[in-house]
Amino acid sequence: MTFAQQCNRIFDETVALYHLTDDVDFKPQNPYSANDPAHTLFAKNWIDAVQWHLEDIIRDPEIDPVEALALKRRIDRSNQERTDMVEEIDTYFLEKYAGVTPLPDASINTESPAWAIDRLSILALKIYHMKAETERTDASEQHLAKCHAKLDVLLTQREDLTAAIDRLIDDIAAGRKFMKVYRQMKMYNDPSTNPVLYAGK
Repeated sequence: MTFAQQCNRIFDETVALYHLTDDVDFKPQNPYSANDPAHTLFAKNWIDAVQWHLEDIIRDPEIDPVEALALKRRIDRSNQERTDMVEEIDTYFLEKYAGVTPLPDASINTESPAWAIDRLSILALKIYHMKAETERTDASEQHLAKCHAKLDVLLTQREDLTAAIDRLIDDIAAGRKFMKVYRQMKMYNDPSTNPVLYAGK
């Protein structure tokens, strides 16, 4: 099983586990050891699953404004945690292939392996929820047909992205591609770079 295929397996299992409780406050037991990249992949996808449902909740037109603000702050924290975990996965690849000398004509990819894997994580959630839409008994035939068509596209997208990620990892290992990771700089979370936060100091 390739690395990206392992990611899909972990993400599908994690999404299914989340929906056993469907509780944004539930704290799962990570089944993987801390030094295994699967540990981060599980934690990353769990955060994505929780955030998916927080985004649903905050769009309730009847939501209390105070509750909505608290959810928005929670989503902001979640986004930062997600970013940190993506960078942790990229660090794994940087260390794993640190000894590889890029070939003279090696090129850089438009995104790092971990940011592509981040998209796989979101795709697992999209596929799960779109499949659920195709199984609704209270929806019209038109809705079901539209969701079936969208599910087919999502499954094809995951197949293509999985192959592309594995090809990228192979290229990095062979020196045909090289990694250059730009650490994220979320200025709105930083009290020293968000003018709203530092203006009152």
